[in-house]
Amino acid sequence: MKKQWLFSGLLMSFLLFLGGCEPLAVFDPKGPQAALLKDVIMISIWTMLGVVVVVFAMLIYMLVKYRSSKTPADYKPPIIEGNKWVEGLCVGIPVLIIVFLSIVSVQSTYEAESVPEGYKDQEPMVIYASSSNWKWHFSYPEQDIETLNYLYLPKDRPIEFRLYSFDAISSFWIPQLGGQKYAMTGMLTKLNVAASEEGEIWGRNSNFSGEGFAEQTFNVNVVSQQEFDEWVTEVHNTAEPLDEETFNELLEPGHLGQKTFTGTHLSFNPAPEEHTEHQGEEHEDMNEEEMDH
Repeated sequence: MKKQWLFSGLLMSFLLFLGGCEPLAVFDPKGPQAALLKDVIMISIWTMLGVVVVVFAMLIYMLVKYRSSKTPADYKPPIIEGNKWVEGLCVGIPVLIIVFLSIVSVQSTYEAESVPEGYKDQEPMVIYASSSNWKWHFSYPEQDIETLNYLYLPKDRPIEFRLYSFDAISSFWIPQLGGQKYAMTGMLTKLNVAASEEGEIWGRNSNFSGEGFAEQTFNVNVVSQQEFDEWVTEVHNTAEPLDEETFNELLEPGHLGQKTFTGTHLSFNPAPEEHTEHQGEEHEDMNEEEMDH
């Protein structure tokens, strides 16, 4: 009786614990790219679940049908040759599953890397997302604004994030808008997303980058285009300008709250692609001077 009460108590505790859990963000998409990734995850889960169910059903069947029983001491099992059909199924079905999942993965990867469906006729808004220990810097070159640890995004407009890092490798991830992508020093990676619903969601660094990594998070506010334009106007009327000295202080390791500035650090500390182009121009100029000599 005591064991039954103990088991019932543990079961109720487990159910109450699960009842207090929030739904996984990846299963609550707020944009087409995240919805695509959710579908791929569900396809993989159902495929693997089907394999597990079939394997366990076959295991139970084999254990019951061919279980050990009392046989005469002189019993000799018959010699059975292999069955080509069974062997073909045992090899062919796993191969087909792998081919199927490979096709799904390749197609979804190409779709997730491109501008989301339904937004290809719009010009994407470019945002430079750069990381430092342990912060996220968001530069809006079109709006001439920079924010720290938070984003304002207009609904139903494609966004092109250009990612890089000032120190350790970070992983930029907004689970309800798209998959993660690495931000690295000295090179630029791009991530295309779009938000189809208004609201407040979150993002984070999903790659371990030191002791402050766990708190390297940021808020994402998805608003209408009108609200976004009003926010841009308010920032230009109230925020302080970002200069090189202030930005260098922001790069120091540590945690800071949300901050807003007019101007961006791109004017005095350009992104890797711009820096590379500039270096290339200087290199060409040097080659011309050498040829003149």
